[in-house]
Amino acid sequence: MKKLLIIALGLAFTATSFAQTKPAPGNTKPAPTNAAHAADSVAQAYDRPLDGYYTKTNFEERKVTPYPNLRQADVIFAKRVWREIDVREKMNQYLASPKSRLIDVLMAAIDAGELTAYDPTPNPAKGDPSGDAFSTPLTGGQAKARMADSAVVDQFDADGNKIGSRVQAGEFNPDSVIKFRIKEDWVFDKQRSVFEPRIIGIAPLIRFQVEGLETDYQPAFWVYFPEARQVLATKEAVSRNNDATGLSFDDVFLKRLFSSYIVKASNEKDERIKDYAQGIDRLYESERIKKSLMDWELTLWQY
Repeated sequence: MKKLLIIALGLAFTATSFAQTKPAPGNTKPAPTNAAHAADSVAQAYDRPLDGYYTKTNFEERKVTPYPNLRQADVIFAKRVWREIDVREKMNQYLASPKSRLIDVLMAAIDAGELTAYDPTPNPAKGDPSGDAFSTPLTGGQAKARMADSAVVDQFDADGNKIGSRVQAGEFNPDSVIKFRIKEDWVFDKQRSVFEPRIIGIAPLIRFQVEGLETDYQPAFWVYFPEARQVLATKEAVSRNNDATGLSFDDVFLKRLFSSYIVKASNEKDERIKDYAQGIDRLYESERIKKSLMDWELTLWQY
């Protein structure tokens, strides 16, 4: 009799425990697990950790340092010069850094409508015989199409005779842009007694691929530099030796932190150096023009 009583009490206790753990009718949702809690936490907004130990300057809020005002009456000497920057040179390699390429900055601004690209095709009817006077604006799509790796393809008729050629555009490769051309004026301001350069325009250079021929680099488009300064001032340039320089691309051009060589100086025949000098003589002529500009300033202060 005692054993039967113990068995009955055990069965009653088991039934009570089962009733407590049995879910309520209609509530079949499983209890949340730790993994589900973790997933919900990741999906929620969070404060991104600081990538470093100090807050860097917000380049997007930077403003351009304006040039001093320049009046025509104060300019007693001026010389227009065209230079080329080769990003393969050691001093210029940071301009083609994958972290921040100059060409990427320009193309992004053109795509966003922040910059206007200008057609480099000569247009004497608009007073632009050299194609660098910003006479014909391009759309963002037209500018990007000109930057695509292009090749000159021959065209043939039904009989297999060559009837011409056309430019076939490929995909844009930023690594293919290895040169930039700069158009600038060297002016002497008698009001401030300063001889300084003022950059007017900048153009990325491209080379068409023609089978069996070595073509020259040509401007893909021109960008008006005073307009581009606000864009360049908000983009940080990568430094080879110091991550804390805080230099923008505008600082690079304003402080002349690049290496270049002269390809043309204003003259009565509108000739480029390559039109009258070949081989190593081009470099000598480039250095001669550079020295003549420096000598003019030195001679100015000799008594």
